[in-house]
Amino acid sequence: MGRLTGGDPSLLRRINSAVVLHALRAAEAPTLTDLVKVTGLSRPTVEGVVEGLIDTGLVVEAAVDESATRRQGRPARRFRFRVEAGHLLGVEIGPHRVAALMADLGGRVMGSAHVEVSATASADERLERVRAAVTDLLKRAGVPGDSLRAVGVATPGIVEADGTVRLGTALPGWTGLPLGERLRRSFRCPVLVENDANAAAVAEHWKGAARQSDDVVFVLAGLSPGAGALIGGRLHRGFGGAAGEIGALHLLGREATPEEVLSPTGEPLHPLDEAQVAEVFALAERGDERARAAVERYLRRLVHDVAALVLALDPELVVVGGWAAGLDGILEPLRTRLARYCLRPPLVAQSLLGEAAVATGALRLALDHVEKQLFAVESTVTARR
Repeated sequence: MGRLTGGDPSLLRRINSAVVLHALRAAEAPTLTDLVKVTGLSRPTVEGVVEGLIDTGLVVEAAVDESATRRQGRPARRFRFRVEAGHLLGVEIGPHRVAALMADLGGRVMGSAHVEVSATASADERLERVRAAVTDLLKRAGVPGDSLRAVGVATPGIVEADGTVRLGTALPGWTGLPLGERLRRSFRCPVLVENDANAAAVAEHWKGAARQSDDVVFVLAGLSPGAGALIGGRLHRGFGGAAGEIGALHLLGREATPEEVLSPTGEPLHPLDEAQVAEVFALAERGDERARAAVERYLRRLVHDVAALVLALDPELVVVGGWAAGLDGILEPLRTRLARYCLRPPLVAQSLLGEAAVATGALRLALDHVEKQLFAVESTVTARR
């Protein structure tokens, strides 16, 4: 952080405001005296900042307990951060559905919506489903669209910093789609677009199986697996957003396609969808030898793909999510074989968030953006050096 001087009062006011607002958000209806103790600022400074925050609508004086007033006289004024001063959205755009979560500025989920979508739907049809899900959610919650402070969106594919999908083979018409730009036309707030596995990794770190770990690999186990990684608690996207694309490893000398790997007949499995693959696993459970061989090929490839990331990143924990995580026989072989292949075997756990992981991660990204706006001081200082 740059050295502060007395010649920049606007910056000092911004710092003081961020410090007081952070204290208000972390406490439950503190008094001015409480805020002075927590922040180390003078009482006049705290009082001035609080009044300014009240004017912005971010802070309000807390309701007084009238019974306590009658017994003890007028109590000290208390204040609270208005979590209802704005709202956030987390949106998942997947092959078969669009899901949305809405939260207040404290991150408390207030509602959800999802709509089914055909796997063959065009990009325009899929985006219309997004708008329909969001419109339904806001209407049921009684929240106006201009109350949204940020929208996080998670999607399959390699996503560039501006929200363009550089490569997206899971959804028709997705490669090259300026997804961020298209969605910003529908919202009057920032729209942040991220890869779905990356978003799920963020979600598990926030509310799921990785809450106690900062070095995590999240595996989105499906027909073609993807992964997201946190290093030191921070999302690792790579230079161009392609980190974790382990589904492409079969191109490096293992030419068999997923359709061939998962086929119990010797012919490529068509259509390659979740229902078909679940049936292959069910046949294997019933003792079908060819289905068992297909499942073994799938597990072997999944283990090799995940082991490549584990060897490169040395995470404390691997969290397995995605629809395939719920199939019998996935987790234990992954644990056992990673222990065989990796120099320091990680812990392996199943996702606690299930199918809500991706949308939850998108919501967390929106919350991170708003928190950065409200509380970050370092970026402001850097800009004024």
